[in-house]
Amino acid sequence: MQALQAKASEWSGVKQDDAFAIDDTNLFQKLGLQTFIYLSTNFYSRVYDDEEEWFRSIFANSKKEDAIQNQYEFFVQRMGGPSLYSQRRGHPALIARHRPFPVTHQAAERWLHHMQQALDSTQDIDADSKVRMMNFFRHTAFFLVAGDELKSQNQQPSCKHGSSNQLPCKNF
Repeated sequence: MQALQAKASEWSGVKQDDAFAIDDTNLFQKLGLQTFIYLSTNFYSRVYDDEEEWFRSIFANSKKEDAIQNQYEFFVQRMGGPSLYSQRRGHPALIARHRPFPVTHQAAERWLHHMQQALDSTQDIDADSKVRMMNFFRHTAFFLVAGDELKSQNQQPSCKHGSSNQLPCKNF
C-alpha cells in the first residue's frame, strides 16, 4: 500500500497529506448533493464527447447515466456524505473496479483534464474546495495507475482512496 501511495505522490506531484486534505472538511455538507450530481454530469458529458477515440473507448461499455450515478455517489460517500455508493454497489474497491480498464498515465491525465474543466465550470464549488478535490482526484488517478501494475502481480493493497477505512481493495 505504501508503495502505491508513494508512486501516486511521485507521479501526481501531490503529497499524500494534500491528497487527503478532503478529510479535514465535510465537503458533502458544505457543497450538497446537487453539486456532486452537477459535477459528475458535467464531467461525463465531457468524457463521452472527448475528441480522442482511444479515451472514449475506455468508457464504451458503460452507460453515461450509470457512470454519472456511480461517480457522484462515490464522491458523496468519500467526501463526508451518506454511503450511497456502498449501499448500492458494495465497497468502492477502486483498484479492483478499474482493473478491466487501461489506467495509464495518458488516460489519467486525460481524465484529470476533463475533471479540472468540470470543476472550473461548477460555480457552487468554492476555490478552496476545488483545490482540495483536485488534489484528491490527481493523487487518486495516479494511485490507480500504480494499481494497474497489480494486474499481473495479483496483490491486494488496502484502499484509503476508496473509503475512510483501511479495507482491502479486491474483496468485492
